[in-house]
Amino acid sequence: MPTHSSGLRISVYGHPSAQPESVADLFGATHNSEVGGSEDVAIFVINPNSGVDEKTISDWAALDEYQTPRLITVTNLENGEGDFDDAVLLANRLFDQIVTPYLVLHDDAGLPCALISLETQEIIDYSTLPSKVIPSDAEHQTLVSEFVAEYKSHMAVMGEESFAAGLLFPAIPLWIEKNIGVDIVNKYLSQISR
Repeated sequence: MPTHSSGLRISVYGHPSAQPESVADLFGATHNSEVGGSEDVAIFVINPNSGVDEKTISDWAALDEYQTPRLITVTNLENGEGDFDDAVLLANRLFDQIVTPYLVLHDDAGLPCALISLETQEIIDYSTLPSKVIPSDAEHQTLVSEFVAEYKSHMAVMGEESFAAGLLFPAIPLWIEKNIGVDIVNKYLSQISR
């Protein structure tokens, strides 16, 4: 069942290995094979284990012309060797300058279980239903301090309205089955007005 029902025209782009159809279903979007420029917002889906194909790169470039707000979701984080950081490096190289408002935290088995906000340094723990927000400890804050400084300096330059204006491109970790990142994608989608 779609989680976003605002009436937005949302398009999803990405290689089949990244599960763009599942992401489209989740957010009440259309999985597009061609760029039309009529969408209110576009979600690009990356599988860090298979990289980004030429078609997805050209779709991103085609939306530059329309200044379409875009965000990137990184799927398949629980499978393979690729991780969120790998996907962000790819996106920075192949799309545009990407921001990461959240970083992935892993459980003892190495699977994603939580996200830490670079804005507040709070942790969203998805191991419980519903997820819960908890304060981070000093160890986590030390680990992310460099990323926090980079994110905050980027946001100071870009401003709060920059995503909706099509100028800021956030990358969000997404594991649909565990609800990881779904709330964050919805938060960004809610910034888009028709």
